[in-house]
Amino acid sequence: MKKFIYFISTIALLFSSCGKDFLTVRPIEDLTGNNYWQTPQDARMFIQGLYASFRSATMDQAFFPGTGDLRCAPTVRNSGSNAASNFMNHITYLKNNDLNGLFNQYVNTDRNYGDNNDFFGFHNISNWSRFYTVIAKANIAIYEIDRLEGVLSDNEKKQFIAEATFMRNLSYFFLVRLFGDVPYYTEAYHAQAIGRTPMLKVLEDVYVDMESQYKNLPWTYEDPTEVGNRAMRGGALVLMMHVNMWIAGFSENEKNKYYERVEMLGKELMEENGGAYELLSLRNTKQIFKGRTKEGLFEIVQNYNYGELFHISATYADYVLRAPYKALVTASYIHYEPKFMKTMYPEDAVDERKTYWFQEDIYATSNRFVFLKYANIFVGEGEDGNPDDNAIVFRLADAILLRAEALAELDRDSEARTVLNVVRARAGALLIESVGGDDLKDEIWWERVRELLGEGHFFYDLVRTKKVLNSDYTSATMSITAFNQRAWTWPIDRAALVNNPFMTLNTYWNN
Repeated sequence: MKKFIYFISTIALLFSSCGKDFLTVRPIEDLTGNNYWQTPQDARMFIQGLYASFRSATMDQAFFPGTGDLRCAPTVRNSGSNAASNFMNHITYLKNNDLNGLFNQYVNTDRNYGDNNDFFGFHNISNWSRFYTVIAKANIAIYEIDRLEGVLSDNEKKQFIAEATFMRNLSYFFLVRLFGDVPYYTEAYHAQAIGRTPMLKVLEDVYVDMESQYKNLPWTYEDPTEVGNRAMRGGALVLMMHVNMWIAGFSENEKNKYYERVEMLGKELMEENGGAYELLSLRNTKQIFKGRTKEGLFEIVQNYNYGELFHISATYADYVLRAPYKALVTASYIHYEPKFMKTMYPEDAVDERKTYWFQEDIYATSNRFVFLKYANIFVGEGEDGNPDDNAIVFRLADAILLRAEALAELDRDSEARTVLNVVRARAGALLIESVGGDDLKDEIWWERVRELLGEGHFFYDLVRTKKVLNSDYTSATMSITAFNQRAWTWPIDRAALVNNPFMTLNTYWNN
């Protein structure tokens, strides 16, 4: 099944956009034989290719906004925006969890509207091959680097293997959240047809795999250009936290086992990082979301000056910015329902995020809505120019709030409040001092929405907590029947069935 993926992975390796040092073109046969794995540069080049492939899997399409921010979100499309009408329909389909409607529109309309945006990047999400390219390459890297003798120091070998392990497990985690059960393998040069492994088994294996390697990653890097966009120990810790929170959300028994893991991992991340990480002042919002700061745990780089730009649909900023923050765009594409906004940010609440991330009318119910979290560094010319910010995959505030959530689930309310208040204090918000039980869990939920809006977490948090069933958290709810039939997954492209008799699709989307 993966012979084709391995061939693609070697091609992708040759065109890594992550640095000029990795653009040397070599014949394909050199990448797999004795001529390739001979120097430290060979290993570095291959590892760098993992990051480039992951960037392609996520930022060449509307991955984060389409799957994490807009799906089942209480959004309203703005009629006065410059967006094509088909695109506006896509937003409505995502809100209502109508992915069949989304795809039917794609099939029945011109696929090249919108400046060749290919369905504005939504349809490709169903094809999981790009993530399996990352996995195939990571498996090869682990196998080949482990075999190297006299080429790398022991510490270099351990770190490179840990980096490849992180990218493999991050890819599996994203695949599980998208598709549920997924094919799982870790051997290099895999070519056998296999079926789908139950998602909780995949995630437990991911946790064990990452737990065995994460201490071989540094807390941070001396080279500032590598901070955040190369695997670090903090990124591995928050990945394991997310994995265990997802397992807990779908486990009938032993939930506390997973919450205890999250608390332990979060404590290590917060208390043992040796000053590598910290929450920055919100006055430094421009730096936080451009990236490479002490707050970032893992992010994906773009740089306008080097022509390294994400797909126009790939950034949340594209949906919530307008002039003067985005050239030639007279209206933002969406706004959020007033009830949702006022629950997230009560009108009388003091909170610096209201000041630095909104500035204008936070409760705007028209095309005047604007969210400035990502309007920071540079906006390219023309209507399709988006800010030159990195894509933040994991950030310290996310990990802190996961730890607070786990503590609340363990009924350790006092500790949960203390951890929650770390994020609230940074925002200049009123500290939570006496709330407990379910009310505290709700406070933590809304704090995650407040803090992480637009960072690709909203829908996944709805799903793992089952709050997607409850209209208190979104007007775009999912029925319990649909949820149990895994309507929260994404349809799998039928290409996955080719030459694989053991493969199945997601039943809910193929009835």
